Amino acid sequence: MGLAGLLVKNKVFNRISLFSSSALYIIIASARWFHLELPWLPDWLSVFFQFDDIGLYFFTIMAMVFGGVYVYSLFYFKESGLPAVREASYVLKMLFFLASMTGVILATHLAMLWVFVEATTLTSALLIYFEKRKSALEATWKYVYICSIGIALAFVGIILLSIGSKNINSLFFADLYNRASEINPLWLKLSFAFIFVGLGTKIGIAPIHAWLPDAHSEAPSPVSALLSGALLNMAFLGLIRVQGILVLAHLESFSNFLFMISGFLSLIVSSVFILHIKNYKRMLAYSSIENMGILFIGMSLGSLGMYAAMIHTFAHSLSKTSLFLTSGKILDIYKSKKIDDVSGLLKRDPLTGWLWIISMLSIIGMPPFPVFLSKFLIVKAFWVNGNSWLIIPFFLFMLIVAFGMGKAVFKMSFGDDAAGKSGKINRSFYAYAPQVVLIVILLIIGINFPPQMIDILNRIAELFH
Repeated sequence: MGLAGLLVKNKVFNRISLFSSSALYIIIASARWFHLELPWLPDWLSVFFQFDDIGLYFFTIMAMVFGGVYVYSLFYFKESGLPAVREASYVLKMLFFLASMTGVILATHLAMLWVFVEATTLTSALLIYFEKRKSALEATWKYVYICSIGIALAFVGIILLSIGSKNINSLFFADLYNRASEINPLWLKLSFAFIFVGLGTKIGIAPIHAWLPDAHSEAPSPVSALLSGALLNMAFLGLIRVQGILVLAHLESFSNFLFMISGFLSLIVSSVFILHIKNYKRMLAYSSIENMGILFIGMSLGSLGMYAAMIHTFAHSLSKTSLFLTSGKILDIYKSKKIDDVSGLLKRDPLTGWLWIISMLSIIGMPPFPVFLSKFLIVKAFWVNGNSWLIIPFFLFMLIVAFGMGKAVFKMSFGDDAAGKSGKINRSFYAYAPQVVLIVILLIIGINFPPQMIDILNRIAELFH
């Protein structure tokens, strides 16, 4: 449909293309959660693409994020005044990006997963440069250059793994899991080190995070939301699947050390930068680095930590999507990304102001939002694993980030209206509805976890016991 949009050059067709794709993903995710049968892939193709518990979980998150991005894109189209052909280009790039992320989620073969991770880089780069500004071009090249190096290193890791598992003669995850004990431990460790750095670059974990603040801040706001709420999860999913091999080979102490070190390093980097940040979209980008660090720390703490990391993945994706979409509305009102240029948001546009504040409270872990629960479980996992002394620095970095974000958000929300009375605000339904829905979902999940979600989280965590 995206390709047809370039030929048809009709705005209604563009919107139908986005809507149908979003609806299809939500229908598929819902059907899988309730065990409903849907037409699926032919047998020969289903060998390479399958749903499992982890895949369904990440697919559902992506479907929810993309649903919000679709609705907000309708507001973005109107405010940007894009002609039909530019809209069609946006839709085409967005659908290619969505398809590549779907491939990562469903891939049953390590090399196939790598191919789709590389595809996400190429397709998302086109979206980052969509507005064709010079700063966006610089951010795009930086993103492509750094992530391509990272993906190349991950490919080296796959080669090393194939050497170490030559007796298995397969890179299907099922075969690698079933015969993990037969993989040469030295080659497996070397392989994981390369894959860790490669996919860690794509995740934006410190110290290989340099592309992330630029790309997330220069991309259009709906694209930024998709990058932070969905793209980062794809590389993290790849690491989860490779980590499963090390757990079954009883080499998780090696990988857990790397996860823990890089996780805390990411907390340090985000804490330092977020206190002095001047650009509110870059602030959200550094918050993503912090939250990826939290996921890595959870990964290093066994099954309980994995349970917490999965909750945090869901909560971060929805909260950060809400924040980036709201930042787009702020940019539309004040025409500036600088924190100092924005004040009196609650007076200028009260709904945007409250969405900005509530989304910030969600991402820093104010109860009853799910981030509070995920952080609480990580603290418990520290204690259970005999690393209780790490609770102090963990809390310290959480406090610094919360202070830095809170200071900026409250400064922007309260005070006199920096924009004065100039300009009419477009209070479009599409500019607010996605954030409201996402926040409501987060509140419902935080107050009362659905039994189906608890069951799938337990099954995922059990794989890393």
